[in-house]
Amino acid sequence: MNASSTIRLVHYSNRYKKELNAFALPADQERFTALPGKTLEKSMRGVFPCVILESSRPVGFFLLNQTERVYEYTENPYALLLTAFSINHLDQGKGCAERAMGMLRNFVGKDFPFVNEIVLAVNHKNVPAQKLYSKCGFVDTGLRREGRIGEQIVMRLSW
Repeated sequence: MNASSTIRLVHYSNRYKKELNAFALPADQERFTALPGKTLEKSMRGVFPCVILESSRPVGFFLLNQTERVYEYTENPYALLLTAFSINHLDQGKGCAERAMGMLRNFVGKDFPFVNEIVLAVNHKNVPAQKLYSKCGFVDTGLRREGRIGEQIVMRLSW
């Protein structure tokens, strides 16, 4: 990514489907998240797919959940749950994830003005993701959950 490229967060639309379906991750990363193509196959009420764009090209993806599932991670009725975060393998190491997470609070505030917290769960073995989230203002809540592949650390970003 060069200095003139811009990162933007947008809500998913079908125009990004082909590129998101082409996302790939190494096996050691794929075990921690769901690829966008698999996630988009399941449409759920209260779940909002979001795309991270570098200029106009999708480089990342995540879901914002406004469902009862949020209450597995927080008691805050004004929280959203962030899941399925990924950066396409070809675009990793360019700062896209950190820049996108830095924009998250403002992005959420535009469409969800009532929200004052975002929660997520990160596998205890996924140290790079833990460091990213911490660097972007997420804090460890002390809560632990058992995920499909082991213990998860619940983190939150509050404002």
